[in-house]
Amino acid sequence: MTKLHVDPRDAVPIWKQLEDGVRRLVASGALLPGEVVPSVRELARDLRINPATAAKAYQRLTDAGILHVRRGEGTFVADAPPALGAKVRTKAITEAALRYASVAVTLGASEEETSETARTAYQQLKGDGRG
Repeated sequence: MTKLHVDPRDAVPIWKQLEDGVRRLVASGALLPGEVVPSVRELARDLRINPATAAKAYQRLTDAGILHVRRGEGTFVADAPPALGAKVRTKAITEAALRYASVAVTLGASEEETSETARTAYQQLKGDGRG
């Protein structure tokens, strides 16, 4: 996962940076379903972080259904997005949208700019070429 980076100076905890980074790589197709991800030790060594930090990110991603562990084989990208009910999915998306909107408002972005930026980001992740 050479495309995964963390910034120790960032206020966002490193485990959260890892979690968000892996989610982005999976969403964009840079990490494909069934693809093996580095072990916790390899990731910690490559990024020069504490293995417990990498383990926390991987555990959260596993709990969310993004990654899955095969005992004795390693950790892999899940074959499909987690099966969530509509209410759970809507709640998670709403919470993330509120965090995004809070940043946009505090930066003085208009509603139109905020919506267009979100639309462009979604299109880039889905790889439809319009973004």
